Amino acid sequence: MLDILVQEENERESGETGPCMEYLLHHKVLETLYTLGKADCPPGMKQQVLVFYTKLLGRIRQPLLPHINVYRPVQKLVRLCGEVLANPTENEEIQFLCIVCAKLKQDPYLVNFFLENKSKSHSFQNNFHGAPGSSQQEILNNDTGQPIPPGSEGEPSRNSEPCNGPESSCDLKPSMLSEDSANHLHQDYNLVNSLLNLTKSPDGRIAVKACEGLMLLVSLPEPAAAKCLTQNTCLCKLLTDRLTALYQALPQSIDPLDIETVEKINWGLDSYSVKEDASAFPGKRALISFLSWFDYCDQLIKEAHRMAATAMAIYVRERFLVEVMETQLMQTSEIGILTATALLHRIVRQVTSDALLEQIVYFLLGEQREPETLPDIHRVPLRHRLIEHCNHISDEISIMTLRLFEHLLQKPNEHVLYNLVLRNLEERNYTEYKPPCQEDRDIVENGQIPGAIDLEEDPLFTDMSPENTLSKEWLSASPPITPEHHKIDGKTEVHKIVNSFLCLVPDEAKSSYQVEGTGYDTYLRDAHRQFREYCAICLRWDWPGTVKAIEKCNLEAPFFEGHFLKVLFDRMGRILDQPYDVNLQVTSVLSKLSLFPHPHTHEYLLDPYVNLAPGCRSLFSVIVRVVGDLMVRIQRIPEFIPKLLLVRKRLLGIEPDGPVVDHMTLLEGVIVLEEFCKELAAIAFVKYHSSSTP
Repeated sequence: MLDILVQEENERESGETGPCMEYLLHHKVLETLYTLGKADCPPGMKQQVLVFYTKLLGRIRQPLLPHINVYRPVQKLVRLCGEVLANPTENEEIQFLCIVCAKLKQDPYLVNFFLENKSKSHSFQNNFHGAPGSSQQEILNNDTGQPIPPGSEGEPSRNSEPCNGPESSCDLKPSMLSEDSANHLHQDYNLVNSLLNLTKSPDGRIAVKACEGLMLLVSLPEPAAAKCLTQNTCLCKLLTDRLTALYQALPQSIDPLDIETVEKINWGLDSYSVKEDASAFPGKRALISFLSWFDYCDQLIKEAHRMAATAMAIYVRERFLVEVMETQLMQTSEIGILTATALLHRIVRQVTSDALLEQIVYFLLGEQREPETLPDIHRVPLRHRLIEHCNHISDEISIMTLRLFEHLLQKPNEHVLYNLVLRNLEERNYTEYKPPCQEDRDIVENGQIPGAIDLEEDPLFTDMSPENTLSKEWLSASPPITPEHHKIDGKTEVHKIVNSFLCLVPDEAKSSYQVEGTGYDTYLRDAHRQFREYCAICLRWDWPGTVKAIEKCNLEAPFFEGHFLKVLFDRMGRILDQPYDVNLQVTSVLSKLSLFPHPHTHEYLLDPYVNLAPGCRSLFSVIVRVVGDLMVRIQRIPEFIPKLLLVRKRLLGIEPDGPVVDHMTLLEGVIVLEEFCKELAAIAFVKYHSSSTP
């Protein structure tokens, strides 16, 4: 029969229906085949019917699904698929469902025929031998035979259940449903339900094909289908329940390094190798399964209709992130915190869909956008806890949490930087506005820097004896402001900024000039590449090109740098007393913040000449204090420079490891500090160069 139909079509003009096809359509041959397939009579008939339907839809070029005598038996056959797992016809069932999905992808409006009115769907099953049921006639124009997309008139059935059976009962929160969702609560989407059942198949190939079918369906542009998909099927629940089950199957103390370094996971390519897994770390199989399913959820949301994507992402946030992960992140066990943070970090690195990323960001940081104040830093407990973990007593937890924030900042979501930093800098109340006066000019002529921190009066340095305070020579190493010093478009002249950072660490504490290939210029290439990447991310965020005019700023409001910058600055202030790996991570996060092309972050983090208001600190002022402390402490270390040079060469692998050097933590801190200042200088140069060229 199939061969005859294909041959007939090949012999006729394109789009012309031949007598054999007319016979098939008008004599309800497909209805008859469906009846035989459902009864599986004779035995094996169901398999043959599925194959025939699949080949008919796949090989006939003319559109068949719009015909009532095609799509009605196709609907019924869809309902037979996935009823029993691991049955002998699973392979034929998934092939049939996938060809239907492919046809809907080609003609998306046809999906309306598969959104069935639940209150009338039983009449189809009871009357499949007879004439078309009235519910089908409602969506058909009897004169032309062309389909009319079904409307959603009428009230939803109060007794209808979105999903069938106790195993798949849905529990959607009211918040997940839109205001007009009642119009669609009475519709079944059996094509999705059958695919969802087949995703549970013990045969991995069948499950992957079912996932592919769902991927096609969620991407259809029909709003009615998108609503029905998320409101009347168990798709959201299945995705999240499986994600939760796979997460809870992970070992409690899986090594964070293994979570970090396990290869990139792509859903559907999760091959199982007994030999490989036998020699792998404990929990690798469970970890790959979890990350693979998360990747599927992410890709599904990425491909989905905007309405469906938002609903699925919210469900993942409410039912997985909040109900499962948050508990793990808020626990007191250090091992538990470390594992949960490492998994969260991996999720943040891996997510690519905008809708899911947005929900992850809201989960971590909250949705607040007003400036932070000290009393309200606990308003979002998880945000507060994670920021506190950047300053945890456990260095491993601190490093892992800092990495989490570093990757979060690199994601294409404006709310991350705004919530963590920008909302506290908008009014520029870290500045003290002083119109130029004769007194300032007199100070400049005396070789002093306006706004420079008086370390003798700084409470951090009150224990210094007079002979240990910074020399005037060191303070003047940062170029003094000249009477000609001015800002162009709110930007301090770049050479002054670059020299200020390069001269921050005095020569007697530097070691890079004695090692080849560690100069400031080595950072320029990286800074140029990274800044270009950040600009590409921030392009659509409509940021201002210049700082907010000082006359429009509320300088009277008390300034609080925000919980996040406070912790980073506190960490930066202890750079001489912290482990090398912690220092690398703290400076890495600060350099990422400095790269953002927003004028306020640039001014606050990269302009040494900003006139700070009393009690305020900036990145530059924090480093100045650190250097002041350093210059006192190096006086007590004999042979400081040779030791510093040896440590640098060991870190670079030039010198082999040997006996432990005294003051190792401080020496490593000095090296990180010097390199960080060069990195900031390079970033400032690249940003200025970029803004001054077309």
